[in-house]
Amino acid sequence: MPWPSPRTRGPLAFYVTDRRAFASGEPRDTSLLLDTIARAAAAGVDAIQLREKDLSSRALLELTQAALSCASHSKILVNDRLDVALAAGASGVHLGEQSIAVADVVSLRAAGRAPADFAIGRSCHSLEEVSDAERAGADYVFFGPVFATPSKAKLGPPQGAETLAAVCRAARIPVVAIGGITVENAAACLAAGAAGIAAIRLFQEAADLTAVVRALQEL
Repeated sequence: MPWPSPRTRGPLAFYVTDRRAFASGEPRDTSLLLDTIARAAAAGVDAIQLREKDLSSRALLELTQAALSCASHSKILVNDRLDVALAAGASGVHLGEQSIAVADVVSLRAAGRAPADFAIGRSCHSLEEVSDAERAGADYVFFGPVFATPSKAKLGPPQGAETLAAVCRAARIPVVAIGGITVENAAACLAAGAAGIAAIRLFQEAADLTAVVRALQEL
């Protein structure tokens, strides 16, 4: 597994971006997003997943390159767009249900068409999906929504910590909890066996990102 893997200093922390959720309400303005990415990286977030689905290929490539420049201490993952991730030199790609198959990306990496340490993640919403992603060669999975959250409401009711625990027991790759994660309930995810947590609002709306990341690292 090239990356990520659980760290002894604390759980993995993934900041998932959504520039449309900023108070400015202006999706074309990436300045706030890049500032938050830089602060998240400086605070010690392990990975930043660029989840900006409405951007054109060129705009997403430019954003990825800018994120790589301002967040050298964190891994930069591109949501869905393998072509952009490879063109920009990102750390990996995070795949969804409608993305290219995990096995196809694994094959590209094995053939040397992606770096050996290029991370391949997959969003999953059931134990079956987690098992499929693991068999296909994914390096890690997101599982959720664990708790209620507006951004995942369309996926149905929250899965809960007990379901997360069952998934973590069955999986042999890192499972990262997502969906309604807060500093207060993150401990329940880790107790269930999660290797880390992923969130939008927890990081993007934090008044003190460093304090948030430090609190997670101390769990």
